[in-house]
Formats: sequence, C-alpha cells, structure tokens
Amino acid sequence: RSIPQSKVCSAPRISAEIDAGTPAADASTPVSCNCCSETYQYYTLPFCLPKDGKQYVTEDLGEVLEGDRLVNTPYSLKFLEDVENQVLCSKKLDAKDLQKLRKAIAQDYYFQMFFDDDLPVWGFVGKIEPRKGPDGKQELHYYLFTHFHFDIAFNGNQVVELNVSTTAGADPKKTRDITSGDSADVEFSYSVSWRPTTVLFDDRMDRYTRFSFLPQHLEIHWFSIINSCVTVLLLTGFLTTILLRVLKNDFMKYTHDDEKGEQEDETGWKYLHGDVFRFPHNINLFSAMVGAGTQILVIALCVFGLALVGTFYPYNRGAMLSACVVLYALTAGISGYVSGVWYKMMGGRQWVSNVLLVSVLFCGPLLAVFSVLNTIAWVQGSTQALPFGTICIIIIIWALVTFPLTVLGGIAGKNSKEEFNAPCRTTKFPREVPPLPWYREAPAQMVMAGFLPFSAIYIELYYIFATIWGHKLFTIYSILFIVFLILIVVTAFITVALTYFQLAAEDHRWWWRSFLCGGSTALFILGYCFFYYHYRSEMHGILQTSFFFGYNAIVCFAFFLMLGSIGWRASLLFVRSIYKAIKCE
Repeated sequence: RSIPQSKVCSAPRISAEIDAGTPAADASTPVSCNCCSETYQYYTLPFCLPKDGKQYVTEDLGEVLEGDRLVNTPYSLKFLEDVENQVLCSKKLDAKDLQKLRKAIAQDYYFQMFFDDDLPVWGFVGKIEPRKGPDGKQELHYYLFTHFHFDIAFNGNQVVELNVSTTAGADPKKTRDITSGDSADVEFSYSVSWRPTTVLFDDRMDRYTRFSFLPQHLEIHWFSIINSCVTVLLLTGFLTTILLRVLKNDFMKYTHDDEKGEQEDETGWKYLHGDVFRFPHNINLFSAMVGAGTQILVIALCVFGLALVGTFYPYNRGAMLSACVVLYALTAGISGYVSGVWYKMMGGRQWVSNVLLVSVLFCGPLLAVFSVLNTIAWVQGSTQALPFGTICIIIIIWALVTFPLTVLGGIAGKNSKEEFNAPCRTTKFPREVPPLPWYREAPAQMVMAGFLPFSAIYIELYYIFATIWGHKLFTIYSILFIVFLILIVVTAFITVALTYFQLAAEDHRWWWRSFLCGGSTALFILGYCFFYYHYRSEMHGILQTSFFFGYNAIVCFAFFLMLGSIGWRASLLFVRSIYKAIKCE
C-alpha cells in the first residue's frame, strides 16, 4: 500500500508522506524556506482532497513536538505502474484561495512528502517570474504548479529512491498564471515513472546523508576542529605554564615561611584558608542549579551516545525530541540527588523547598515560554501548536515520572552519608574582601570566561542553527561530540584559572563566581542568536521570531546550568587540591 502524507511549513514548507500505494501529505509541514518552525496543515492550501476524505496518521510524541501532522493525499503510486497523465481533480479557485496561493508562492512555500513512512521528497507550490508588462516595465507573475511528476527507483520489490519534479521532468506548460483575477478554474494532475537501480534498500538513506554536507562543508568542520584544538592547546598551555609556575613559587614561599616561622603580612591565597570553604549565600538555589546542571550534562552525554550508535538516522522524525523528553524524565533523580546531597552538606534544612526548587528550576521557565509560544502558534493556525492531548501526556509524564524521581533523588541525597570534609577549618567570621578593580568584578570575569569556550564552538553553531531552524541535516555527530568535549575542557580550565586569580586577589567569594563564569558562554551563544537572526536567516513575522528567540533562550539557559556546574566542580577540585598541599592552622 502507498499512502502519501504531507505537511506545509513556512519558510514555507509542505510535506507529504507516502506509504506503499497512495501518497499522503503531512497536515502540518511548512510550505516555505526561511524557517521550519512555521508549519501548517497541508490542506490549508486549496489542494485536491482524497475521494475517501482525509485520514490522519497516528504519530509518536517526537513527531507531534516537531509539528508533523501527517494526512493522506489523493496521489496513487502503485508498484511498477507508470502513469502518463492522471487527473487528480478540477477546482474552481475563488479570490480567497488565490490570495492564499499567491502568498505561498511569494514566500517560497514548499511541500514535503514521505514515502513508505521515511523516504522524503520536496516540491515547491509555485514560482515567481519577472515579465514585461504592456508599458515595458518588469512585473512579477505568480505561477502555480498544477502537475507533479514522481520518479521512483526500485531494487527488486523494494522502493529505494523517490523524486518529484514540478517544472523540469514534469510538463513545463502545466503551470497556471494566477497573478490577477478573482477566480480561476484549475486542473491538478500527476504522472509516475519507475526505474530500476543498483542501490541497496539498506543504503537508501545514504544520499540524504551525503547531500546534507558537501565535501567543502566537511572540510570546514574539520578546519573548525583543528582551529579550535590549536587555539585551545596554545591558550591552555600558556595559562597552564603560568599557573603551574606561579603555584610552584607560591608553595615554595609558603613552605619557606612555615619552616622559618616568620610572621609577615597576610597576603595571597594561602591566607584565605579560613574563608575559602565558607559556603555561599542562598545555598538552596545554588545546590538546585548544580543539580539541574548535572542532569542536563548527563542528558547531553546520553543523546550523544545514542547519536554515535546511529539512532538518529536521517528523517527518523522526532527521534531526538522523543529521546530528550524520555531522558529528562528518567534522569530527574540525578538532579534531585545531587541537589539534596550538596544542600545537606551545606547545612540546609528546608528539604521540601529544595526539592520543589530543583523540580521547577528548568522546566518552570520552559513551561512559561512554551505557554506563550503555543498560544501564538494556535492563534496563527500553525501545527507547531501542540494538541491538548499531547499537552496532557507531557503533564502526566512530569507528574508520574519526573517529579516522583526528583523527590526520590532528594530523599536519597538527604539520607546520604557524604560529608564535605574541607581541608581547612572555616573561621567563625568572614574575612573582609579588599577593594577590587573593575576587571576583577563578576561581569568582567564572565566576559573573559565566556569568550574562549565560545571561540572554540562558534563555527559549529552555524551548522547547528541551520539544522534546527533551516532545512539542513546534521549527521556528523562525531565531529559535534569532539567540539562538545573541547567546550567542556576549555570551560573547566578557564574557570579554574579565573578562580586562582580571584583567590590571589584575596577574594574568597569563589563559589557563585565560578558557576557564573563557567556558564557565561551561554550569554555569548545568546548573542550569536541575534547575529544569526539578522544576518544569516530570512526569518520574519511574530511566529518565526518568537519561536526562534523563545526556544533559543531556553537552550541557552540549559547551557548556562550545565557549563556553570562544570566550571564550579572544576574550581572546587582545584581549590581542594591547592589547600591540601599547604599547612593550614
């Protein structure tokens, strides 16, 4: 059987899916090419309806979250049966229909179809061509494609490749000028041709992987990695050499002073031993952010693991979103446990408050942004608006899985036997922090801490954005994983270096500072969002703009929590190490 299914999106895109026998159209794919976040039902435009009516395809959670709403189309593709010119229907288009089509053509709306549930194919609704008017001036004419030609390749009894042509290959005369007029009689038709191929069925998705990044793009990826590695090695090597030399001199000086018993003015990081392990203010929020950041790091590593074993093959629709939802639910206990352990070690007593805070720290802002964006999508009639049933399923997953696991993790953390065991005893009263120049304050330190990690990943950001907000495939997860590891290493190192300089300036308030410096790369990523929106994309309108900045803000918040927890843990390990190496009275 063959059921083509399709959807329409904006940049605009219309997508259709075809099972064996009849093509089907996804009822919620964009029909344009600026941004895949604006998607609409396939039959939003006045296309021919199936004789038996529309039949929607049951989809999984990830496909619904991506905005897919697959529905059948009247195209009938029977195995090895060529079709010369099959009329779908004749429609009388009124002024409203023509206005919709002109808008779709002007904004490059396109359809996307799927054959046998996974083979994708794309085609534009129409085209714009300049023509000379009666006065000799150039005028834009809108042409609607009324005929589509399906070219299908098979190997044995299996379909391997599917292409659709609208002008070349199809009859170029079967385009209708709809530039003017309030009504038009249009006849829609299609043709089908079958041809054998030597490509194996198991390799039928390779061409999408091959075309997702051209050879020159792959070279850019490797150049980006080499550039990042060289930059990181040079800078980290330089800072490491300086840091180790300075620490060596410090250790020799402090050891010499201790052996001679000389009483000198207290300067340097050694003399903060009574304050350096003093817990930060607002331990409830701090421990919750560490717990949430640790959970997000685990989720990222799990997603990379699934990607590297080939789970997210091309056009496995919604697989990554489904994986993220499931992993977030199943790893909720990690955030609860980590937050509970550190809250206990810092002397916290309000356990209920801590569990509730870590439960909503990330999903709370996500829910707020989603509510606003879903309302906008619903008002605009986009399929990006989640159905009520899907929203209920997500709420049930959170209520029955995520929240209980967070509570169990918090209880386990509360009852754990772990203790902080600082190498130095903390004094009763905090040491006064001397006046510091502006470049040693938190904002300036965050700028310095975020720039180096961002410089290591900014080239890959373009391809990631093009994948999420454009129409490209990202299939070289190995390169992305290497860049992710570089990001973690650089974040940890630069945060440790800044923590040392902060302690050397006799400022013992490193707990929050190390978290903020570690997560500051997220601010640079957020700034890149504005650059990409204005200079690298053609997005426009309230729906595309709100989705782009709304969900990117949530992603940046996730990066802030994850990298902040990494920077703080690296700084904690560093501080413990240097204070264990000296004698503390």
